[in-house]
Amino acid sequence: MQHSGTVTLETERLILRRFRPEDAQRVYDNWTSDAEVARYLTWEPHRSAAETAALLDIWIADYEKPETYNWVLERKADGMPVGNISVTHFAAETACAALGWCLSRSLWGQGYMPEAAEAVLDYLFETVGMLRIEATHNIENPKSGRVMQKIGMTKEGVLRQHGFARGVIVDEVWYSILADEYRSGAYGKTQ
Repeated sequence: MQHSGTVTLETERLILRRFRPEDAQRVYDNWTSDAEVARYLTWEPHRSAAETAALLDIWIADYEKPETYNWVLERKADGMPVGNISVTHFAAETACAALGWCLSRSLWGQGYMPEAAEAVLDYLFETVGMLRIEATHNIENPKSGRVMQKIGMTKEGVLRQHGFARGVIVDEVWYSILADEYRSGAYGKTQ
């Protein structure tokens, strides 16, 4: 692997870039304060923009590490931060990365997250040299699994009572895609 950190990526409708301190209020307004966005995630909705700013301070400091991959999704049309996608953990010995994401509820179902995730897959496979990328979702949140299917990930199975989200033990559905599958196009990408 050749770690190169969070570099700016571009898609048709989005710029994927590093978070900046001045993003805090809009990030708070667009998704970190939304209980419905956080419903199936590990974190509680933020109570203030200051709470979001404190988190962004930590994330921004982490950009010093070349193995940090954490993007804000900025809509090209208006420069609005609308979500985030990141490598939540990786295993160096197997060149495996796990992705996580969240998106402003006002944009759900419009293809923004698959668009962003495809750019991240390409970067992680082709530039960083990952061999496997995986993602998981709470079994009660099949819409997140739909994103995984759209970017060509294969469902591997359900790990019963494997996850812990906001005080509750949950079943997790696991998906992955391998570098060879990605490069050959030999995967089950759906529209």
